[in-house]
Amino acid sequence: MTNTLRSLAAALLLGGALLGSCTSMKSGNEAADLIVYNGTVYTVNNSFDKAEAFAVKDGKIIAVGTSEEIREKYKATKELNAEGKTIYPGLIDAHAHFFRYGLGLQSAELVDTESFKEVVQKVVEQREKYPEAAWITGRGWDQNDWAVKEFPTKDTLDQLFPDTPVILTRIDGHAALANQKALDLAGVTPQTKMVGGLVEVENGKMTGILIDNAIDMVTAKIPEPSEAEKRQALKNAETNTFAVGLTSVDDAGLDKSTVDLIDDMHKKGELQMRVYAMLNPTKTNKDYYFQNGPYKTDRLNVRSFKVYADGALGSRGANLLKPYADKHGHYGFLLASEQEFRDIAKELNEHGFQMNTHAIGDSANRLLLDIYGEVLGGKNDKRWRIEHSQIVNPADMSKFGQYSIIPSVQPTHATSDMYWAGDRLGNERIKHAYPFKELMEQNGYIPLGSDFPVESINPFYTFHAAVARQDAKNWPAKGFQTENALIREDALRGMTIWAAKSNFEENEKGSIEPGKFADFIIVDRDLMKVKPEEMRETQVLQTYVGGRQVYKK
Repeated sequence: MTNTLRSLAAALLLGGALLGSCTSMKSGNEAADLIVYNGTVYTVNNSFDKAEAFAVKDGKIIAVGTSEEIREKYKATKELNAEGKTIYPGLIDAHAHFFRYGLGLQSAELVDTESFKEVVQKVVEQREKYPEAAWITGRGWDQNDWAVKEFPTKDTLDQLFPDTPVILTRIDGHAALANQKALDLAGVTPQTKMVGGLVEVENGKMTGILIDNAIDMVTAKIPEPSEAEKRQALKNAETNTFAVGLTSVDDAGLDKSTVDLIDDMHKKGELQMRVYAMLNPTKTNKDYYFQNGPYKTDRLNVRSFKVYADGALGSRGANLLKPYADKHGHYGFLLASEQEFRDIAKELNEHGFQMNTHAIGDSANRLLLDIYGEVLGGKNDKRWRIEHSQIVNPADMSKFGQYSIIPSVQPTHATSDMYWAGDRLGNERIKHAYPFKELMEQNGYIPLGSDFPVESINPFYTFHAAVARQDAKNWPAKGFQTENALIREDALRGMTIWAAKSNFEENEKGSIEPGKFADFIIVDRDLMKVKPEEMRETQVLQTYVGGRQVYKK
């Protein structure tokens, strides 16, 4: 059970009045399936209007207005008295790893560990829980949270698990620790070399640390989960994300087989979460989708590819214009050649697919902005995205607006990295990192996500980080580089209508307006009014997708 769900369960046990239950409607003439009234409804329309009520029919909103207007005009099978509670459009995570998160619930949870000793303890507990598993996997460690801020080595894992392969992925997914058994199975040696990856070697011996593409050599040997395990992973992910108010997720990096499984579960009614799928640029995926084109249903949208330009800042894989301040002569690296990035950009443009590229370092951002510019040629409505856009040289900032490139950012990355990002970048370059407001101003909008499971699934952490630029302990007191904080209205837009727009879906979701899906949440406080320190404590009381309740506290 996640910390978020534990807190939800604890709050439930404390009791307290919930919202009015659904009852029969007695007035009005026009037919509706559901009327929600007596609420504080943030429509997030163009004017950011507030309302009191709305009516739903066939899964879509048909009218918005005052409680009196809606109840007088419509007769519904059910009505819901929101008792003054705050209602928002269903939240959209514009960059996540939904399927991977679900699978990860079956691995050792290493987030927030305070030492490598604690990591080992959790791995041992995982082995005791699943003694028959062929591999031991875990995710979420971050050496920057430890007293000794250095990468661990495989020695302890070799001693404890000499015959069982182990791989433990760092929180950013761009570094991992593997034991000798796992390295042997993958054929990794101290002499192994590759483009866009690194096998760490000290004194002629492997430490067990793998960076970026080197990780794939090991993970490729992990047995594929069964279809039953994949279905359960998706259901588990959905349960947890509905509980925190998400009704749509952008899943960054899927293969056709997983997309087909999601589609099948949607059609069978086994999965309700709306998914915007970013495909991995594999030959299989390209061959099929280039021939058949984008694929769209009410719950699934497949029209983009996810490309990786560089690694992460924490593992020093992000590609920088100048060397790392804390590692002499090291620039990070690209994960493919410049020509390969140009080739795929041309391919995607030719076949009508959106290109969404992970770029963190200022060098990677510059390269991809320039390649996008070469292909796009100027202002356009192709909505190509740079995922993360984490460090942007001032000379490159205007390229986002010049070529209509969308910066897709994750606010909690700033508040997770702020303790050590200055060490990596130095005092001057850090000023141009996590520049959310400046990025938003380039095109007038910015989609927000979390990158879960790299960060928490909780979107209210995203909101707090975007607005207050503070961590869970409300540090620093005055916020981190607050000149690039977002105002509350824009943070909510980034998690609703702007996220929908980045997916070409602004006409069907992202706001509470007639004609759009009745995706909405009811929460226990008003994010537009509460103190910043209360934002993270927001609890979802009910979640609706297509007018159907999918979660109730």
